[in-house]
Amino acid sequence: MSEVKEISFDELGLTKPLEKMTAKELRALCVDKLPMITGASGKDKNELVSAIKEVFGIEDEEQVSPYKQQIFEIKRQIKALRVEKKSIESRVERCRIRRKINKLKKRTRQLAKAV
Repeated sequence: MSEVKEISFDELGLTKPLEKMTAKELRALCVDKLPMITGASGKDKNELVSAIKEVFGIEDEEQVSPYKQQIFEIKRQIKALRVEKKSIESRVERCRIRRKINKLKKRTRQLAKAV
């Protein structure tokens, strides 16, 4: 029977963080390089990530977006614009505010995704 060789996390040669990998990539990693994780083919992505972190003793640190305050401020602007939009009679002006809200919403998604 073959011996299970100790492997360090750095030796895995990962090109991206575990959370950004797909479930398929994580399963392949477990099958190819981490035989100590059993039942990888039946686990979902979150289970695979936690199993890999457990093997290497990696603590789960809560990721807080560095843009959280900016996102919060933009959402406050969106709420204010929605209130303003309801009180405006002019269709052209409502349309302008709607477009502005959409741009702000897109910006919050970009900031959230940038983490």
